[in-house]
Amino acid sequence: MKTVNDLLVLGNPILYEISDEVMYNELSSLKNWVQDLHEVMEDIRAKYNFGRAIAAPQLGIMKRLIYMNIDQPMVFINPKITSKSTEMFEVWDDCMCFPNLFVKVLRHKSIEIEYLNEKWEKQTALFDNDLSELFQHEFDHLEGILCTMRAIDSKSYRWRI
Repeated sequence: MKTVNDLLVLGNPILYEISDEVMYNELSSLKNWVQDLHEVMEDIRAKYNFGRAIAAPQLGIMKRLIYMNIDQPMVFINPKITSKSTEMFEVWDDCMCFPNLFVKVLRHKSIEIEYLNEKWEKQTALFDNDLSELFQHEFDHLEGILCTMRAIDSKSYRWRI
């Protein structure tokens, strides 16, 4: 069983690597990966009182896989952002890999995505506002990008109190 202690933390070089696509022949591993992501996210929620989504690289699983659980669990396999709004907004972003730090970033107000679900079926989705920001944050993890790298300026950091 994975816990918050299995999360990679800021400074771990693995967090800056680009993830590999999930291959069809890896579907047998998917259930275990998703269970690990779910357990760690629940542990974060219990310990820090936040957490709506997590990307596989945060646990050192270098696959293009995102788990989101807001109203219901959702799994995004090999997601791609296919469209981004030109309208941007500022947000104080946080991350499970450094749970006591907020970083002010700019995010697209809305995005469209394509992905595969757990049955390997192609899906599309449109996210606006906070869900757009959330998905962009998790997608960045797949690209080896942390929100610290997207800070608006050198004063765009604050501690969680």
